[in-house]
Amino acid sequence: MTAGFSREPTLFSAVVTPHRSLDPGGVRVVLLVIGGCGLLLGAVFLAAGAWPVTGFLGLDVALVYWALRVNGRRAAAREEIVVTASCLTVRRTAATGRVAEWTLNPVWARLDRETDPDFGLVRLALVSHGRRLVVGHWLSPAERAGFADALAAALWQARRGPTRAPAAVLGNRVDPCGGSA
Repeated sequence: MTAGFSREPTLFSAVVTPHRSLDPGGVRVVLLVIGGCGLLLGAVFLAAGAWPVTGFLGLDVALVYWALRVNGRRAAAREEIVVTASCLTVRRTAATGRVAEWTLNPVWARLDRETDPDFGLVRLALVSHGRRLVVGHWLSPAERAGFADALAAALWQARRGPTRAPAAVLGNRVDPCGGSA
């Protein structure tokens, strides 16, 4: 992210990406099956004398190929959320490569959860100073609920402030003047 994150510990860090059910190999298999069916049906229609149908079957295969390519390109989108004690950063990278970044104070930020009795957690937003930023919209409702719980715990920890181990732990005393105990 930025150089400021290296100075203080990270309380929460997540990368959310859109779900894609087909990997490139699966896309290839789907295209081969659709292309094979189109070729077989095209040969049947061509033998029956209905040759214009063959062109439409080829158009169907080309449209499915185009739709799967667009879907694959959109899988490059991502959302990164990092919470430290003094900074909450949301960086959203679009499939086109355009980056938008929001920085909030975790002490003032709160989570707004919109739930539906039938579907669960349908929308999760960070609210600060009257502005809303929807996060985790690619997640399923169950994943979004777990994500919200983890993010809420990190925000609570940031509000609580940094905690330090006590200077004098049992058997380990420290003299502030530099001498030994």
